[in-house]
Amino acid sequence: MSSLGYHDYEGIALRDDEKPRLVRDLGKSACLVLRNHGLLTVGPTVGDAFVWMYVLQRACETQLLAQSGGGPLVSVDPRILEGVKANIETVTRGMGPAIAWPALRRKLDRLDRSYAD
Repeated sequence: MSSLGYHDYEGIALRDDEKPRLVRDLGKSACLVLRNHGLLTVGPTVGDAFVWMYVLQRACETQLLAQSGGGPLVSVDPRILEGVKANIETVTRGMGPAIAWPALRRKLDRLDRSYAD
C-alpha cells in the first residue's frame, strides 16, 4: 500500500463524474491530499481512518512549521524511508492504527459519552 495519494481540486466533491477520479487518486492508499482543499482518509474501521487522519494532519503541520523557517528543507535518504514501513510494523506490533484506537475511545468515553447515543 502506498502511503499517500493526491487529488487536484475540482470544487466541492459532489459531482458524480468526480467520484471515479477520487477513487483512482486514492488508489491503495489510506490517505489522500485534496490539493487546495483538505485531507481525506479511509480505513477498514472508523478507528483506522481516525488515526490515519491524525497522523496525516500532524505531518502536514510539521511540514508547514519546517517550511516557515525559510531555509532549505533537507531530504530524507530514500534508504531510511524504505525502512519506515517495517519500523511501523515493529512499533505497533503489526496492529497499525488499531493499536491506538482503544486508548482513544477510552479517553473519549471519559470526556463525553454522548457520541455513543
